Amino acid sequence: MSLNDAGVDLETIFRAQYERIARVIAGITKDPARAEELAVEVFLKWERTPNAHGERVEAWLYRAAVRVGLNELRRGTLRSRFERMLGFLARGESARSTPHEIYAVQEEEHRVRLVLSVIEPRQAELLLLRSHDLSYQELAAALKLNPASVGTLLRRALDAFRKEFVNRYGKERYGDK
Repeated sequence: MSLNDAGVDLETIFRAQYERIARVIAGITKDPARAEELAVEVFLKWERTPNAHGERVEAWLYRAAVRVGLNELRRGTLRSRFERMLGFLARGESARSTPHEIYAVQEEEHRVRLVLSVIEPRQAELLLLRSHDLSYQELAAALKLNPASVGTLLRRALDAFRKEFVNRYGKERYGDK
């Protein structure tokens, strides 16, 4: 039975896709524990959405995961604000990193998340899914796009991101010379 069969049940799809969906959300929110909670919500929403059953289940799940992650990012949870205020180390940072390096990385991640939260949601979704190494074909399926237009839409999304980033933080921060 493939995940795109009409008779697939919640447990089957959950077991097959949970880790990937949680990773997509964690990549957006930078909070793996919260991402796990939100991933469960995505699957429960899938179960309550009959139109999502059948073909392209995986695409629906990716799209929902990106939207849930962006919504979480836009809300700016209290927990993430407290963590930033208290200066907790982000996951994966080396013990050899100086406080200045850690702060610089956190600030850059914050800038990127902020820009993603204010550009057009469809463009943010496209950039986030592409950052998870989805192919143009997978992007087209996940976002219900014509595969031939993915390159153009991705270019426009990158241009919108660059413009917003430069407007907020300047060319030198973006890396343009």
